[in-house]
Amino acid sequence: MTPDASSKKEKLFGLVVVSFGLLCVLQATVNISLRLALYSPGAKTPDFEAIIKNLTEEREDLKRKLSSWSNNSQQGWVYFSNSFCYISSIVKSWQKSRDDRQQRGADLMIINSKEEQEFGSQYKRNTWIGLTDRETEGIWKWVDGTALGTSYWYTGEPNNNNNDEDCGVLWGFGKENNWNDVPCSIQINWICEKVGPP
Repeated sequence: MTPDASSKKEKLFGLVVVSFGLLCVLQATVNISLRLALYSPGAKTPDFEAIIKNLTEEREDLKRKLSSWSNNSQQGWVYFSNSFCYISSIVKSWQKSRDDRQQRGADLMIINSKEEQEFGSQYKRNTWIGLTDRETEGIWKWVDGTALGTSYWYTGEPNNNNNDEDCGVLWGFGKENNWNDVPCSIQINWICEKVGPP
């Protein structure tokens, strides 16, 4: 299940507002700089054509970035908390899921807050996250190498059942504490994230 259309529209609207705010700040900065340059004793006359050209290029660059963000939200990427997230519609093993996303400049999701936990859990399906203890049993680390801090394990987990459960998953219980350790080879969906436009 993907976020509803109104949620996507709200996120896109937020991006538009932020972009507009950045343009306003840029315009104010240019206005102040021009006034200082024009009214400072001994100041040289600024090259207005060069300034206008520079502002036009920056505006066009912002438009391209906003367009890229908008297009990516229609390709399965969702903007959340300063990054873009992707929830797969197909299933793969933990490593193949990670490999797939790394080829696209992303990685499996790292959950460091209650908000991220709630975001990932809203899809109510089993999804790989970027958590594993494959390196050392019982020492859970995120894909960026950081140690596990805050966790949302389901009751009795992780339990390393049959000495073969080394990868973390959001288990589709729809509860706040819904992490489970499972064999890395099982085929399930995944959730990944990327800072900046995908």
